[in-house]
Amino acid sequence: MQTILSVENLSKVYASGFRALTRINLDIQRGEIFALLGPNGAGKTTLISIICGIVNASEGSVRVAGHDIVTDYRAARSLIGLVPQELTTDAFETVWATVSFSRGLFGKPTNPAYVERVLRDLSLWEKRNNKIITLSGGMKRRVLIAKALAHEPQVLFLDEPTAGVDVELRRDMWELVRGLKANGVTIILTTHYIDEAEEMADRIGVINAGEIMLVEHKDALMRKLGRKQLTLQLETPLSAIPAALDNWRLELADGGAELTYTYDAENERNDIIALLKSLSEAGIGFSDLQTKQSSLEDIFVSLVSKDPAAAARSAAPSVAENGKDR
Repeated sequence: MQTILSVENLSKVYASGFRALTRINLDIQRGEIFALLGPNGAGKTTLISIICGIVNASEGSVRVAGHDIVTDYRAARSLIGLVPQELTTDAFETVWATVSFSRGLFGKPTNPAYVERVLRDLSLWEKRNNKIITLSGGMKRRVLIAKALAHEPQVLFLDEPTAGVDVELRRDMWELVRGLKANGVTIILTTHYIDEAEEMADRIGVINAGEIMLVEHKDALMRKLGRKQLTLQLETPLSAIPAALDNWRLELADGGAELTYTYDAENERNDIIALLKSLSEAGIGFSDLQTKQSSLEDIFVSLVSKDPAAAARSAAPSVAENGKDR
């Protein structure tokens, strides 16, 4: 796939001495949905703000479709749309006026048909003549998206787009994002709702303490870092795990009535067959079994709870597969 956004050795140190970003390297492919995950203060918003020309980098470079955001900022910025976290809108303007004005800011000619299509796609058409101050919080967030799309960007940043909105609106926004992708728009999404990343993203990036820890295709990430847990309901409770089973990652639970085994999803079949054979040889019977697979949220929590440098080193092969290491 063609790279549309390239970030190289990007760092940001504020005047106070606080280092928000450290040598960020990242390539975003045209037409993909990329989810950037990280805890509060990880550097997500700083990274987006630099790419969008709101904050100056201390070092490094960013190119959008080949245009440098500093030396060719007009061309680069015209390709980017940003939906910020904050509900910042022109309170006393109408929906139609504020969206049309946003289009004009980028030198785009008036195009009422395009603006109408955007407003209809966002269920804002019936509100086009309403002043923004009269809208609900969910509708105001839709207006922010409309403003970001007004100049027909090729890259759209959604910074916590569904924070504080109801489930129905979240689902509507997911459908909108899928439609934008189908039309060739590249989406970079930051979110605290990890189910959104699991539902929407093609690739996942994890940032913590200003460093990229991992960049990986979602399915590959789930295969490589995902874990499954097998729980066996024992016919006879155990007081201890027999020595013959020491080579297995087994734990007793529920007063010895349950035996749990955690394993890599990639080796599922062979591991389970071998374990059940070992249990039979040890004379351990079970009445029931069930499996549980770790979610993307489990993987994310595991990653960000580690030391950032150590986690980045362990993830380096995955990052390198995507074209760049830290």
